[in-house]
Amino acid sequence: MTLTPGPAPSRLDADPMPRRDVLGLLSLWSMASALVFATVGALRLPRAAVLPSPSKKFRVTIPETLPPGAAFVPPGRSVAIFRDGDGIHAVSIVCTHLGCIVKATTAGFECPCHGSKFAPDGAVTGGPAPAPLPWRQVTVSGSTVTIDEETSVPTGTKVQA
Repeated sequence: MTLTPGPAPSRLDADPMPRRDVLGLLSLWSMASALVFATVGALRLPRAAVLPSPSKKFRVTIPETLPPGAAFVPPGRSVAIFRDGDGIHAVSIVCTHLGCIVKATTAGFECPCHGSKFAPDGAVTGGPAPAPLPWRQVTVSGSTVTIDEETSVPTGTKVQA
């Protein structure tokens, strides 16, 4: 039996690609796709992912029907505003124990989280709270009251209406 040689390879036939070259090309493509995905992710970073918080300085009109000594808590704010014969003042309603929002009661304020109790002027009357509720800066211009939730003032500071 004699072996007959097959057709001779043509000069135009492509050489088979070695496995090493295939793996090199695959690694280049994976690096390029990782670079594209990283660039797309980096372009998304500058946009804020959260909504900005409201300004800590705000204006409010106290209702005329508010009885003297009663707390008025503007919606969405963490301050209680009081009006009495001596003037207007504002007390923070963020508990000094762990930051819960205290609820106004007839005896002052009460923390629903851990039971701290505060007098209407913010003094601690019971519970684990380590400090009284801070008073906030109040300015009055006409019938509008401006409250600065970031600025504390000494306890007892009232502004004439």
